Amino acid sequence: MSTADVSALDVVLGVGNPLMGDDGLGIAAVAQLRDRWEDASGLTIVDGGTWGMNLLPIIEQARRLLIIDAIDRGLEPGSSIVLERDEIPRYFGRTLSPHQLDLREVLALAELRGNLPCETIAMGIQPDRLALSLDLSSVVATSLPALLSDVEDLLRRWGHVAALQDAVNA
Repeated sequence: MSTADVSALDVVLGVGNPLMGDDGLGIAAVAQLRDRWEDASGLTIVDGGTWGMNLLPIIEQARRLLIIDAIDRGLEPGSSIVLERDEIPRYFGRTLSPHQLDLREVLALAELRGNLPCETIAMGIQPDRLALSLDLSSVVATSLPALLSDVEDLLRRWGHVAALQDAVNA
């Protein structure tokens, strides 16, 4: 996807590592969202995986940004978490290599450059297991439909219409 594809669009960005169990939540969520929302006008859904700094142009050019990720807030595994822009951790940390960047540094750079969308929201689930695995833990997998429902409610508030709803209403 070129950066021109997201200019002035609302962006749903799923991030995480699908090889690390519950850390793959964001990727699993956007894969399911694409079935209903891929053709929604003014919306783009991005599988951001572990792209790191490559996400900067997508984030900076978005009108509104929704990040979906496993979010560790020390809550009961499977708990739903919503963070508004000012609650989302973003900072420059000490790394062993310049290639070792994560979403916090990308968000910090976007903010430093004055390009972090004013409406930035992170939605996710408290992970249960962050270990080498291709599967979400049972508690996170069970919580995923409720998260997707919350995401879809937000997208409707932003004015988007799901493709399947269009077909039903036609």
